[in-house]
Amino acid sequence: MTPPAPRSGGVVATVLVLALWLGAAIYFAVAVAPAAFRVLPTRTLAGALVGGTLPAIFVSGIVALLIAALLAWRDPAGAPGRSVRLAASLLAAALCAVAQFGVDPRIERLRASLGGALEGASVGDPARAAFGRLHALSVGLLGLAMVLAIVVLVVASRHLLTRPPE
Repeated sequence: MTPPAPRSGGVVATVLVLALWLGAAIYFAVAVAPAAFRVLPTRTLAGALVGGTLPAIFVSGIVALLIAALLAWRDPAGAPGRSVRLAASLLAAALCAVAQFGVDPRIERLRASLGGALEGASVGDPARAAFGRLHALSVGLLGLAMVLAIVVLVVASRHLLTRPPE
């Protein structure tokens, strides 16, 4: 016997919510952040702009991914892709939360301890090296959350494309 199919409304909502968040996250990563560093007169200003807008990406990611997890959880047990959508959504939301509430505050404290101007620190300065590690971690967390969101999006979309019309 085949397991009951998930309600398509939840799958459609998952696709919509994650497509919107992924669009914003991709736009931020490929357009906003690079443009800030290219056009603003100092790296300090560019960092302030990027750091000031990044919370919107992380917090909206947490919300969107928790919505996707809730919608997956509401599907019947055994529904196609349910466990993948649920696990990937929860993990991606957790990654955004770690970046927003764990890594980014440490970056801001480090930036403040340097007087806001990271570019003034020498290349061998331990604070600058710590900033580099934290920045790489933040980028990695966002990137991995985006990949997991794409997995959820593909699994949900695949279900919509293979399901017979209601």
